[in-house]
Amino acid sequence: MQRRNLLTATLASLALAVTSAIPVAAQEVTLRMHSFLPPQSVLANEIMKPFADRVVAASDGRIAIQQFDSMSLGGRPTDLIDQARDGVADIVLTLPGYTPGRFPRTEVFELPFMMADPVGTSKAFQQMIEEDFQASEYGDFKILTAWVHGPGVIHTAEPVNSLEDMAGKTLRGPTRIINELLAELGAEPIGMPVPAVPEALSKGVINGTVIPWEVTKTLRLTELVGNHTEFTGPEALYTATFVFAMNKASYEALPDDLRAIIDAESGQMMAGMSSASMVEFDAPAREIAIEAGSNIVALEADEIARWKEAAQPVVDRWVAEMDEKGIDGQALIDRAKALIAEHSN
Repeated sequence: MQRRNLLTATLASLALAVTSAIPVAAQEVTLRMHSFLPPQSVLANEIMKPFADRVVAASDGRIAIQQFDSMSLGGRPTDLIDQARDGVADIVLTLPGYTPGRFPRTEVFELPFMMADPVGTSKAFQQMIEEDFQASEYGDFKILTAWVHGPGVIHTAEPVNSLEDMAGKTLRGPTRIINELLAELGAEPIGMPVPAVPEALSKGVINGTVIPWEVTKTLRLTELVGNHTEFTGPEALYTATFVFAMNKASYEALPDDLRAIIDAESGQMMAGMSSASMVEFDAPAREIAIEAGSNIVALEADEIARWKEAAQPVVDRWVAEMDEKGIDGQALIDRAKALIAEHSN
């Protein structure tokens, strides 16, 4: 009996020793990711979902990401940035311009005819986030990455063939700067998030909108308007900025190795990838409009020069506004243009 008890005790000790040698599996981290567009959209399906898949794979499943599209965690699109700050969501995809005046430095990338190349502009934006805006503008968040969409296009019920045709148009714009641009060009701007556009068009609240081609497929825009005005040449009429923002406490609470994975899968790499994804889907969405028999107007250099001249007061006012805030607006423009040129080569 004594030998049996001794054997049992010995086996128990060995078992304990072996168990102690096995690393305890790291606790899983679950992050909630929220956005305003439906799951079939380019932003949700081609940018957010691949990011989540990459992070889960790189972490061997130690990070789980739950994706919530179409504001399914509640609130309105304009609430998203505060949801990231307050921890309603761990990660959000939003437009800084949905909260006018809150992120003034970021507006430099939305100034008229600033963007020459979407991917290069996105990388320039991300670099300025890292150099300046993270500390000066986004201190309540961790900005994982930032980017811009492809060239903005004017979509209207009645054609816009020249600058004069903007007069009397009621157009939706996404942000303060872009709405100021529309007003300067002669239109009556109405600000609203992009999911509200179809209903606003169908009810006659607006008779046109500015958005890149890729969004038109999700909105089924060619069923609502039949005229689309593009700008030829290297510079776009406008673009809008996006940020992928994370709750600061959620980011800082991650173990170092998991935080490194998040960093590796976002940053400059994701900035270029996200913009390229949006641009990739411009062409097939444009083809839908062509197949529907839409009228596509391509403005040429002489006409575009007139639009640039008409838009210049927006830039001048913005620089003056920045100066009033103690921000060197012209220096931001110069830095943004230099970085866009650098990253577009």
